[in-house]
Amino acid sequence: MDYKEINKASWNKRTELHLDSEFYNNDAFIQGKTSLNAFELDILGDLTGKKVLHLQCHFGQDTISLERLGAEVTGVDLSNVAIDNARKLALKTNSNTTFICSDIYDLPNHLNGQFDLIFTSYGTIGWLPDLDKWAHVLDTFLKPKGKFVIVEFHPAVWMFDDDFTTVKYSYFNTEPIVETNEGTYADKASTETFKSVTWNHPISEVLTSLFAKNFRLDALKEYDYSPYDCFAHTEEFEPGKFRIKHFGNRLPMVYSIEATKD
Repeated sequence: MDYKEINKASWNKRTELHLDSEFYNNDAFIQGKTSLNAFELDILGDLTGKKVLHLQCHFGQDTISLERLGAEVTGVDLSNVAIDNARKLALKTNSNTTFICSDIYDLPNHLNGQFDLIFTSYGTIGWLPDLDKWAHVLDTFLKPKGKFVIVEFHPAVWMFDDDFTTVKYSYFNTEPIVETNEGTYADKASTETFKSVTWNHPISEVLTSLFAKNFRLDALKEYDYSPYDCFAHTEEFEPGKFRIKHFGNRLPMVYSIEATKD
């Protein structure tokens, strides 16, 4: 099973649906609206003059938003359709961001140099089977004393079926999760089908992979809500904050890690 080709084909199809979706609201973004949430903005701080590497960037909204904060940014994604559209979006927004189409593990063959900050967010590491190899890439591209930031959906969320009625998968990384689903988080009404291969990574696995590369943990936070309305049976209990209605505040939905390369 070639998970990279399966997932690349899936994200090429997804991107076509996402570009004009209400979820991404590309028109507002082009007019200057940031795509970054309070989670990320609070953690990232002042990026003026910093070199930033944005991993698994989709079609570039967050990458360009980082550049708007004063950073010199490079975005990377597996999907060639996403990267093609990220470059078009950069032109539309007069952005100087650089975009590279590459599998994360293969990135050292496509990029040179080191960065002050590496950033990744929301539905990224679940597409990668081996976090030790992932941490090696982080170590390769981060400057000494550089900062790594991840804001990610909590692995507890991925234990459930799509309807959040049954615990279907292990919290732990025991095997690949192969699914064929209809629609996407940005277009739930779509009848398009998408095959995917993913892995659930417990927080302990994420931290262990970072510690093995001598990263120092600066902060770990967990949140009982999501900034995105991308799951079934959600309710917006405060503006821009969503929970699974029948779980209330009992389910961790997002976590963030800040780490420094020692």
